[in-house]
Amino acid sequence: MENILKNKYYLYLTEFFAGMSVMAVELGASRLLAPYFSSSQIVWTIIIGTIMIAMALGNIWGGRSADKNPNPDKLYMRLIVAALWIAAIPVAGKYIILGISAVLVMSINNNFLILAGFAACMVIFVFPLFLLGTVTPSLVKYTVDSLDDSGKTVGTLGAFNTIGSIIGTFLPTFVTIPAVGTSITFLIFSGILLLLGLIYFVGRREKKGTCAAAVIFFLLCSIFGHSGSFAFWENSLLYEGESIYNYLQVKETDDSVILSTNVLFGVQSIMKKDDSLTGMYYDYALAAPVMAGVNEKENADILILGMGTGTFGKQCMNFFDHVSIEGVEIDQKITDLAEEYFALPDTVKVTTYDGRAYLQAVEQKYDVIMVDAYQDITIPFQMSSIEFFTLVKEHLKEDGVMVVNMNMHSDEKGNINEYLSDTIAHVFGAVYTADVKGSTNRELFAAENDEILDRLAGNTELLNNNELADMMKRVSAELVKYDKEELLLTDDKAPVELLGMSVIDGLIQGEIGYYKRIFQEEGIEGILNAM
Repeated sequence: MENILKNKYYLYLTEFFAGMSVMAVELGASRLLAPYFSSSQIVWTIIIGTIMIAMALGNIWGGRSADKNPNPDKLYMRLIVAALWIAAIPVAGKYIILGISAVLVMSINNNFLILAGFAACMVIFVFPLFLLGTVTPSLVKYTVDSLDDSGKTVGTLGAFNTIGSIIGTFLPTFVTIPAVGTSITFLIFSGILLLLGLIYFVGRREKKGTCAAAVIFFLLCSIFGHSGSFAFWENSLLYEGESIYNYLQVKETDDSVILSTNVLFGVQSIMKKDDSLTGMYYDYALAAPVMAGVNEKENADILILGMGTGTFGKQCMNFFDHVSIEGVEIDQKITDLAEEYFALPDTVKVTTYDGRAYLQAVEQKYDVIMVDAYQDITIPFQMSSIEFFTLVKEHLKEDGVMVVNMNMHSDEKGNINEYLSDTIAHVFGAVYTADVKGSTNRELFAAENDEILDRLAGNTELLNNNELADMMKRVSAELVKYDKEELLLTDDKAPVELLGMSVIDGLIQGEIGYYKRIFQEEGIEGILNAM
């Protein structure tokens, strides 16, 4: 082992795998947090910032420690400790996140997403990444023999670290997370770090008891943490897994099959087993085909940006004759689930692509375009801007209608829905909204003129389905004309994450206000009694 260290090869490999593991843990962190805090730019900022803090502190401490006691034993023991901590994340991470969230939701009023995400990152990820941050300065101490070749040696270490980081960036995203999930991804890279430490100490015939204990702990974490179930309170999921973009779960009730791309943020798609109305925003959105006179046309084209498993598309096919449905869904895995669990017809064309990029690539015009692009708790900024909605308008027929599903409805002035509505109203001549009863959704309908109201009222009488006709009368009665102001979103400036976070704070406080008052007056015992 001393010869390996003297020839520096093992030290270079250590730098390589340490760099790889840092990036893998960073990407794993985003997937661990996403079901609870979303995968928005805010959460990514928190993750990157926290990791940079940990690495910087590790660099400083590692350099000073190596100067005081340049013993490789200490470095490789730190690698073992970091490996075991990372191995424990699949076992304990989700419980830590929920515990931190429960404490903060009872004690703060604003910026919950930022504070809870930051606290979770600090508790779960700072320590192991601090230890990994000590690797580079320690290895510099062990590898630099003289000033004559110090530049070459440090440069080689940097290259190995960078190459490892590049592989550690691509491998989890495109291979391990989609193939085996986030939990096993943590275990894979934890195992690599553990192996580095074990090889070192086994070669030196030292710390046999410590190595044996580390292996046992790693095996226990592998046994109890390999399942990767985020929704550990769910007992009867049809499917739970991960794709490149999302955490996914499919569950079945007596009358429905439901897709969620997030544990804590509701239903993304639903299939009613009897093909009835869903009782959700999809029913309101059916007003768009009626406004466009789809039920009177021999052929009508409907495009859905954010197809999901095809809830809206299947409803259109159930209630309207002679419609051609196209969907755009960025996550191929969701489309696969649509075919397996949601009976998506083969006649529905679904393109795996970004919605805006798809519009830029095609010239076809449509009678209805539905924009249902909420991702986690916010909308992708590139599908919220005046440039995007102008592109949508260009792809509508003369009497075409756009319908937009807007989540997180709020009465707060300057909320995200006001920004979206103002932006759309600067593109379309007529904009109407309707709040979905019993939810935080609002449906927005946009066209060139107010004739859509007359067409909705007139075409409702021609519908063959009484359930749908009653729903359309309800929507017609609840539509409110939107008067535009000047809250615009553009490709250059679309702070959708911050706007969404503000609404989330309000929604959280509204939902837990009752329990928060009990907690403040009676403490945790009062909460338990109330529940």
